[in-house]
Amino acid sequence: MKILITGTTGYVAKRLALKLLEDGHHLVCCVRDMNRIPDEIEDLQGVEFIKIDFLAPENTRFPKDIDIAYYLIHSMSTSGNDFESLEEKCAKNFKNLLEKTTCRQLIYLSGIINSNSLSKHLKSRFQVEQLLRSTTYSLTTFRAGIIVGSGSASFEIIRDIVEKLPFMITPKWLNTRSQPIAIRDVLTYLSEGAGKTALYNKSYDITGPEILTYKEMLLQFAEVRQLKRVILTLPILTPKLSSYWLYFVTSTTFNLARSLVDSMKVEVIGEPSDIQKHIQITPVTYKEAVLLAFQKIKQHAVVSSWKDAISSGVFNKQLAEHIELPHFGCFKDVRSRKITDEKATILKIWSIGGENGWYSFNGLWRIRGYVDKLFGGVGLRRGRTHEQYLEPGDPLDFWRVLLADKSQKRLLLFAEMKLPGEAWLEFRIVKDRLYQRAVFRPHGVWGRLYWYMVLPFHAFVFRGMINALVRTSTTKA
Repeated sequence: MKILITGTTGYVAKRLALKLLEDGHHLVCCVRDMNRIPDEIEDLQGVEFIKIDFLAPENTRFPKDIDIAYYLIHSMSTSGNDFESLEEKCAKNFKNLLEKTTCRQLIYLSGIINSNSLSKHLKSRFQVEQLLRSTTYSLTTFRAGIIVGSGSASFEIIRDIVEKLPFMITPKWLNTRSQPIAIRDVLTYLSEGAGKTALYNKSYDITGPEILTYKEMLLQFAEVRQLKRVILTLPILTPKLSSYWLYFVTSTTFNLARSLVDSMKVEVIGEPSDIQKHIQITPVTYKEAVLLAFQKIKQHAVVSSWKDAISSGVFNKQLAEHIELPHFGCFKDVRSRKITDEKATILKIWSIGGENGWYSFNGLWRIRGYVDKLFGGVGLRRGRTHEQYLEPGDPLDFWRVLLADKSQKRLLLFAEMKLPGEAWLEFRIVKDRLYQRAVFRPHGVWGRLYWYMVLPFHAFVFRGMINALVRTSTTKA
């Protein structure tokens, strides 16, 4: 079948695309930025890409002969209070385009909405579900709660909490019940549901086999990791304080923390249905889902992460528009060194950040990460998705990868930290020399003052980093 997928770079969509390709389908993948096409599927047979922004589709059209489509667009981490109108606009534009094709079925992944007091995001997802209904195609909705898998927001946030805090004083919403489901089971429902006429114009809650509180999930996660943890819940933490608690303890952004707290106050328990008659599956337990996630991590096979999402407010344009470094009105720190082992140097460059650190004065990098967190930035806790692999759009601590081209011997990063300006960091090998450039384009007087305040540290940090990169040893500096 010819299948159209939206949200191709997202956590679920990228994995689903691989599964559908394995099943022999032809895919049409929608992307906002052609520079962010996932490497895992970019060169595979049976896949084509359409550049489209559903907020402004302009003259874009879908291929006429679409059989099945997946709508996998959500805005959990969107800043501001207008995410509902943005989701509504995206859904309407998508529907208008899809109705001009021969599509028989649209599959939408939504959230469980059985509670009387829904969060804003769950209300928005239900509204989107209503908007996607059509007389020209059939809608199948799968509603999931917490999705557990390597790289998922819930998994990474719980991992942050459990592995960093042996004793926790937590908000009362940790006693809220939920019904988590493994990502592998979500993908089975989504892929097996394609083309099944019995599922047309119906909605189903898809869940794991257990009902657990968030506290129980933390403790079970700790058991899997063989860690002893003590949790004390307090009723005095307000939603705003809870959001700050989650933001400072974990690698999440504040916008996402606020959205999660809003959602975690509501019980997310699925209603029974006859879905097992149509898709035969035995969902795995929460502990099994966590174990499977760590198997992927140990194999360095994490396909996608929630951290891959572009931080709201940083990139209002395409990544490509930031690739050419500015020259005028900028401050620069440019250094170069002769290299003796090009292969080892490239390996070091492509392994920078995350657990490997920045090779020199890592303490200063951590302090900068803490300062960024205090001012509402992402900090250093995002790390990196892969240990030695980078592609455009990947998060790298508080940087975003703009370009990672080994054939050009060039890595270009753009800062997503809170700054009074814009910053780039480039590594490039030309002949037998490594060039390292830090470029800062200040915004107003504050931007210029910021540059001169941090300038003394550059002599240590940037000099130490480039010296470590050209050393023949590949050990951490």
